[in-house]
Amino acid sequence: MKKPEHVMKQPEHVESDFCKSLTGVTRILETPLYRVWGCAPIYGEDGLVHVYYSRWIHKYAKPVGWVVSCEIAHAVSESPEGPFRFVDIALEGRGGNHWDSWSIHNPSVYKIGDQFVLLYLGTDGSSLGISRDEFLAQPQEVQDEMFKKLIRSKRVGMAVSNSANGPWKRISDEHPLIEAGKPGEWDDICTTNPALVVTPEGKFYMYYKGWSEQSVRETNGYGNRMYGVAIADKLEGPYIKYEDNPNLEFSYLGPTIQCEDAYIWYEDGIYKAIMRGMGVFGNDEDGVYITSSDGLHWDGVPQIGFRESFHYFPEEAEPLFRPLKGRFERPQILFHPETGRPDYLFCSLRGGLYNSASGAVLKINE
Repeated sequence: MKKPEHVMKQPEHVESDFCKSLTGVTRILETPLYRVWGCAPIYGEDGLVHVYYSRWIHKYAKPVGWVVSCEIAHAVSESPEGPFRFVDIALEGRGGNHWDSWSIHNPSVYKIGDQFVLLYLGTDGSSLGISRDEFLAQPQEVQDEMFKKLIRSKRVGMAVSNSANGPWKRISDEHPLIEAGKPGEWDDICTTNPALVVTPEGKFYMYYKGWSEQSVRETNGYGNRMYGVAIADKLEGPYIKYEDNPNLEFSYLGPTIQCEDAYIWYEDGIYKAIMRGMGVFGNDEDGVYITSSDGLHWDGVPQIGFRESFHYFPEEAEPLFRPLKGRFERPQILFHPETGRPDYLFCSLRGGLYNSASGAVLKINE
C-alpha cells in the first residue's frame, strides 16, 4: 500500500465537520445482568428503530467474555433516543465444531434491496477441549493461552433476513465469509470487525480488520491492526481480497499506531469512514474520520471523528476492568429514514449506571 505523502507525519488535531456536528444524547441498554457492547441501529419495515448489540453475562465481565460467550441481542424503540426494549436473540454461537461455535460479536446491520443484512465476527472454541461454561474454572495461565487461540479463530460472518425481526439465515454457514490470510500475510491472525458498502457500480466492498503474527512479534505482543477490503459481485460472495491490502492503516506513524472498529459509508460521491483511532492523534480516545474517492485508496487527511465521551456525557463512573475512561468504541450510524443521511451515532462506552458498559447515542446535526 502506498502511503499518501500528505499524511506521512502525525496528523494535525483538526476536528472534522462530522465531529463538530455531534451532540451527546443518552446511554441505552444499561442492565445489571449483562455487559453491553457494539450497538448497530437500523429502521425496520415496521417504522421502529431496531438495535442489534453484543452482550455477555457478568461472570465473563473481565476482558474475555466477548470471545467466550457473547451473543447478538435485539431491541427496539419508537425513537433513536430510546428507551429500547429487549425483543430476542438474533444470533448466538452454534456449538459443535462450527467456525462460529462459541461467540458471536460486533454486529453491523444494513438494508440492501429487500433484505436486512447482519454482519458479525464469530469465534470457535471447539478445539480447546472444554465447554464455554468450564472456561472460567481453568487456571489463569490456561485461560490466557485459550484466549490467544480464540482471538486467532475470529472470522467474518453474514446473516440475512426479510424482516428486521428475523429469523436470520446464515450465509456463511459452512465456512466464514472471509478467511484469515496465509502465514506471513498481513491478516494471517484473523478477519474481524466487518463493514459493508455497496458501490455506485453495484459492487460489494467488505472492509475487515486483520493483523499479523509478524506485527505481534515486532511489537512485543501488541500487534498492529489494519483494514483491508474484499470485493464481490453478489452480496453472498465470493469475496475476493483486494490485491493492495491493507488499504487503510496507520503503521507509517509508528509500529503500534493503528485502528479498529471502522464504519464505512458512501455519501455525496465520497467514501467516508469513522473508526477508533489507536494513537493516531497521540491518544486512544480521539476517533478518526477519513475519506476516499474510490473506497480503495484512503487519500483524505485523517481528522478527528469524535472526542472522548466527557465532551458529550458528564459522568465519572469507573469501568469494572482496566483504567479506561471516556473512550467510545464500535461507532455505527443510523441514517434518516427519509433523507438517507447520517442522523445518529451509536457507540459503545464503559461505565454508566451499573459501572459496566452500554450503548451510547449521539445526535449528528446537519
